[in-house]
Amino acid sequence: MKKAQCAASPAKSETPSSKRLRPADSPGTTSPAGKDIADILESIDKRLSSFDARLSLVEILHREFKCLRESLEFSQQQVETLAAENATLRESVKCLTENVTQLNRENKKIKETVIDLQARSMRDNLVFSGIPEAAGEDAEATVKSFIKTHLKLPEDTVKNIVFDRVHHLGPIQAAAGRPRPIVAKFGHFKQKEHVKSRGRELKGTDFSVNDQFPKEILERRRVLFPIRRGFIQKGSRAVIAVDRLYVDGQLHRDPDITPWLY
Repeated sequence: MKKAQCAASPAKSETPSSKRLRPADSPGTTSPAGKDIADILESIDKRLSSFDARLSLVEILHREFKCLRESLEFSQQQVETLAAENATLRESVKCLTENVTQLNRENKKIKETVIDLQARSMRDNLVFSGIPEAAGEDAEATVKSFIKTHLKLPEDTVKNIVFDRVHHLGPIQAAAGRPRPIVAKFGHFKQKEHVKSRGRELKGTDFSVNDQFPKEILERRRVLFPIRRGFIQKGSRAVIAVDRLYVDGQLHRDPDITPWLY
């Protein structure tokens, strides 16, 4: 027993100074394990710093994304508002277009009605063209003389012709030129038609006798005359009645030629 205690005593007799003198615990030396830990800690610190920087960047990006999303939501609201306003405007434009179209149709009807009334007011009129004009002449006497001489109607028939009025068309021309036409309004439609039927006697002369029409109808007739001539050359029977062309008894309709019929 005493031997055992003696064997253990050398370990207990180790002094503090002897501990400080051990190479592993000396101040000027670092153990490999401690160095590894320091490197790890330094690496972790660097990674944490990098992570902090990235986290800050993520926060900045998050704020920017949030602003962008709010801006996008606002823009979307604006687009929806504009789309609604645009739909309203389209509906308004559609209504206005329909109203304008309706007004155009009504205006065309009114215009055609006025033209028709003008034509009806002229249905008893004949226009005598090519008659020499003299200063201070009596237009009615000139027309009656023309009817008797050139249309070869009997004098008694001419004496019975009644005119409501007879006058020249247009202002007096200072320079010598084509004489002004004379418009004669007959008191009786049958007398007017009788005189008009004698117009064949003027073939080959510089004179002419025609119905009087409003300017618009005259323009339409100028369009129809060459078309009528073309149908006649093909052997068809073509007749112009006021501003309508009848071919073989059927009204000739063509939107490009007779748009006033539509």
